[in-house]
Amino acid sequence: MYELKVVSGFGAAHHLRNFYGKCEDLHGHNWKVEVYVTSEDLDQAELVMDFGLIKKHLAEVIEDLDHKYLNDLEFFKVRNPSSENIARFIYEGLAPRIQAGGARLSRVSAWESETSCATYWP
Repeated sequence: MYELKVVSGFGAAHHLRNFYGKCEDLHGHNWKVEVYVTSEDLDQAELVMDFGLIKKHLAEVIEDLDHKYLNDLEFFKVRNPSSENIARFIYEGLAPRIQAGGARLSRVSAWESETSCATYWP
């Protein structure tokens, strides 16, 4: 089994609903995002997938989050814009694009600070 990791990030604002503490107020983060792509096989160039292609697809998904008020996005109107759900949002947007390339997106981590992250995988 082979595994690739690509790191990116975005800045956005949000507030958490049904939460009692500082995070219930409007605030922002500079999230760091890690995506992991796996495959049992290599392609004809002996790669799992081109890093540039993974970065391109990830940038397309993150564009929907970057410099936004996350609570206004449709996905987060029914889900709290927590790091857990941000990781899920990215996973669900990125997975079909990665699969089209013949590999598999295994998991996504969304870091809201240097010491705290949430990871999603189905």
